[in-house]
Amino acid sequence: MGGFFSPATLEQVRAASDIVDVIGACVPLKRAGANFVALCPFHKEKSPSFNVNPHKQIFHCFGCHKGGDVFTFVKEYENIDFPDAVRRLAERARIPLEMDSQGGRPETRHLKDQLLQIHEQITQRWQTALASDPAGQVARDYLARRGVGQQAIELFRLGFAPEAWDDTVNWAKSKNFEPALVEQAGLILRKEGTDHFYDRFRGRLIFPICDEQGRVIGFSGRVLTGDEKTAKYVNSPESPIFTKGKVMFGLDKSKRALLDKHCAIICEGQLDLIACFMAGVTNVVAPQGTALTADHARILKRYVEEVVLCFDSDNAGQNAAVRSLDSLLASGLAVRVATVPAPHDPDSYVKEFGGAAFGQLIEKAPGFFDFYLDRLCNLNDVTSDRGRRAVVQAMAEAVHKTGSDVLFDTYAQKTALRLSVAAQAVRSEFKKATGSRIVDAEEPAEASAATAPRPSQRELWLLRFVLESDDYISWIASHLEVDWLAHPMVQEIVAQRLAAETNGSWAGLPSWLSQLDNPEWRNLITEILADSRSSPSENNVKGLPTRDSTIKLLRDEYIERQMAALQQRLHDPNLKEDEQIQISRQKEHLRQLKKQPLAAKPVEGEA
Repeated sequence: MGGFFSPATLEQVRAASDIVDVIGACVPLKRAGANFVALCPFHKEKSPSFNVNPHKQIFHCFGCHKGGDVFTFVKEYENIDFPDAVRRLAERARIPLEMDSQGGRPETRHLKDQLLQIHEQITQRWQTALASDPAGQVARDYLARRGVGQQAIELFRLGFAPEAWDDTVNWAKSKNFEPALVEQAGLILRKEGTDHFYDRFRGRLIFPICDEQGRVIGFSGRVLTGDEKTAKYVNSPESPIFTKGKVMFGLDKSKRALLDKHCAIICEGQLDLIACFMAGVTNVVAPQGTALTADHARILKRYVEEVVLCFDSDNAGQNAAVRSLDSLLASGLAVRVATVPAPHDPDSYVKEFGGAAFGQLIEKAPGFFDFYLDRLCNLNDVTSDRGRRAVVQAMAEAVHKTGSDVLFDTYAQKTALRLSVAAQAVRSEFKKATGSRIVDAEEPAEASAATAPRPSQRELWLLRFVLESDDYISWIASHLEVDWLAHPMVQEIVAQRLAAETNGSWAGLPSWLSQLDNPEWRNLITEILADSRSSPSENNVKGLPTRDSTIKLLRDEYIERQMAALQQRLHDPNLKEDEQIQISRQKEHLRQLKKQPLAAKPVEGEA
C-alpha cells in the first residue's frame, strides 16, 4: 500500500505526525480519560462517538465504524489516495520525499517544488499590491463595485499585478530566480528573437488558482480597463504543476462541503463562485479556463454523486451546459441544470436576492433531460414537422448516452407529451435515431455473499489480546491454534499477526494498519482497540475475561463444535458398526481433552 515509499520513509512521516495534532486541526477534540472524543467528521451525529487513541495512534468512530491510523484519517477526510495522504503529512512535517507515485524523478520533484515556491511568493507580492499599492486602487474600486468584501479578498488571496512590462521580471531578479524558471512558471514571456523578458500579467486583478491541497499553481488575471482590444482574462499556461483540464477553481475550499452535501454546484467564473461561497453556498466549484472535461468529472466523482450546472442564462452559457453532458454521464454523475433568470448570472443573483434564494434555485433545479427538452422546444418550432423531428432526434441521442431503459422510456413519454403525439411513435423514432436497439439495462450485480455475522465477544477479546500489546503475543502463539476461531475474519487477522511475529516482520500496530487494504478489517481492529472499558492487563482486577480464560474457552467451544459434528454423523443410518465405535472413541477423547488445562503447543520436532 505504500507504493513508491519505503517502510523507513513511512515510519518517519508517521512518527512526525501525531494523530491527535493532525485530527485536532480538522475537528475539535475533547479529552475523555486517556483518549479524545469528537463529533465524527464522516457522518452526522449529535453526540460524540468519534474516538482518538493517542497511545496507539489510531482513531475509531463507534457510529459509522470508520477507523485507522493517521494516514487513513487524512486519506478519508481529504478524500485522496494513500500516496497523496503520505505527501500531505510529509509536507506538514517538512519531511522531503525522495520518490513519489506520480513517477517523477527527484529532479522533477525539485522543479515542482521550485515552481510552487515562486507561485506562493508572487501571490504574496500581488496580495500586498492589492492591499496597499496606490496603483492598486483601480482593482480595489472594481472589487468594491462588484461587492467583493475584505473577507473574500483574504480568503481567496486576490491580488493586483502592477501595470508595468517588467515588474515581475525585476521582482524575480531580486529573489534570484532564474528567468528561464520564471518563464516556465508562466509569469513572464521571452521577447521573440531576444534574451529579454516581459510580464504576462500586467494591470490585472489576480485570482490565484490552487490545487486540492490549497497550493497556488497558476493565476487568472482580469482586465480592469475598458480596452476592447485586450483580452478580458489572461490565464497561466500549462506547466509541470498546472493542467487546466484537471483543475477546479475553489475546490480546495469547497471539498468538505461537497462531501457533506453529496452535490457540487458548477458555475462558470471566479466571481460567481466567490459570491456563492461568501453567501453560504459553499459546495461550489468552477472549471478553470476551459470547458468541463472528463478529468473534471472524475475529480468531482471522488466527492459527490450529483452535480448542478449553473451557467449563465445566455445562449453561450446554456450551450456550455449541454456540452458538459458527455463527460458527466461517463463518470456516473447525476446531472441537474439550474437556470438563473435573465439578465442575472450567479454573482448578480446572489447579490440581489441572497444566498438562501440562490439555494432554493439550486434545490428546484430540474434534471438535465427535463432542462434539455425545454431548451429544444424553445429553440425549435414544435408545430412544424421539421421542428418536431429536430427535438426527437436530439433527445434520442442524448438519452441514449445514459444506457438506461428507464430514462429512455421516461423521456420518450415526456417528449411525446410536449409534442402532442403518441408515446409509442416517439419510442419508435428514438430507436431509429440511435441506430440500434435500446441499450439493455445493466445486469443486476451478483448477489454478494451473505454478510458474515459479527465475531463472538470472546473472539473480540482475543483480538484485543493479540493486538493490544506485544508482551502477550509469544505466549498466545504457543497456546493458541488458529483453527479454534470460528469467525473467518478474526481467524485471518490473528493468523497474520502470529505469522508476523514468527517471521520477524512485525513493525508495530500503526504500520500494520497502513498495510491493510481491507477497510472492514481495519475498522474492526480500531473498534476493539478504542474500547475504553479496560486494558487486558487489568482484566483480572475488573472481573473481565483474562487472556488464559479466553483462549481456553475458545478451545472448548472448538471442541464442542467437533463433538456436535461427530454426533451428527452418528445419526447416519448407513453408518457401519466399526465407524460408530470409532466416532464414539473420538467423542470420548474430545470430552477428556476439554477437561484438561490449557497447555503449550509442542515445539516443532518434539515427540
